[in-house]
Amino acid sequence: MFSEEFLNQFPIVFNSLNVGFLQTLKLFFVTLVGALPLGLIIAFGSMSKFKPLSGLVKTVVWIVRGSPLMIQLLIIYYFPGMVFENIWGSGEKGRFLAAAVAFVFNYACYFSEIFRGGIQGVPQGQFEAGQVLGLTKSQIFFKVTLLQMIKRIMPPVANEIITLVKDTSLARIIALQEIIWAGQSFMKGSQGISGQIWPLFFTAVYYLVFSGLLTVLFGKIEKKLSYFK
Repeated sequence: MFSEEFLNQFPIVFNSLNVGFLQTLKLFFVTLVGALPLGLIIAFGSMSKFKPLSGLVKTVVWIVRGSPLMIQLLIIYYFPGMVFENIWGSGEKGRFLAAAVAFVFNYACYFSEIFRGGIQGVPQGQFEAGQVLGLTKSQIFFKVTLLQMIKRIMPPVANEIITLVKDTSLARIIALQEIIWAGQSFMKGSQGISGQIWPLFFTAVYYLVFSGLLTVLFGKIEKKLSYFK
């Protein structure tokens, strides 16, 4: 069924793709850990009653959402070295750090709009009821608004997170050795094997499986939150 050449190459390809996928997972989780709380802070900034602050935040969000993530990666990675010293350092660690900063800031801006919509979607009467009970603004947010907001924003947040899984492939533009980079290396011969395109097709399996697991996970989370209906 499979040629001898394919069987001989498969262990090498499989090990390389696993290493690349671990880098993909690392970038994915670092982005989530940084972007979710930062997105909430940005959402508060965009809703601020201090007009200069809200105007500045909205402008930054507009720029980030309106420009390609690939361009942002290139600017964040290369621009500091053109104007100042290379703040990221050399090698894979430097490229990963630059990619993480770009991804965190980009996705924080997207999450901020989802958070803003979720917060503003909670009826004003809920806030007023909290005030009647003598709760402070922070208590109202964490005990009343936040719980209802999470239920409302779960579907769009889940969609963004699944999109993030695939967007991590853009990090190869700065030579970060994620899974797509690993698959392409077998076409270029940098792994001792050249002219092979099938390893690149195999990368889709990794994305499909991981996205499928996330879809099942978020489906279960939405069911757990169904008590807000």
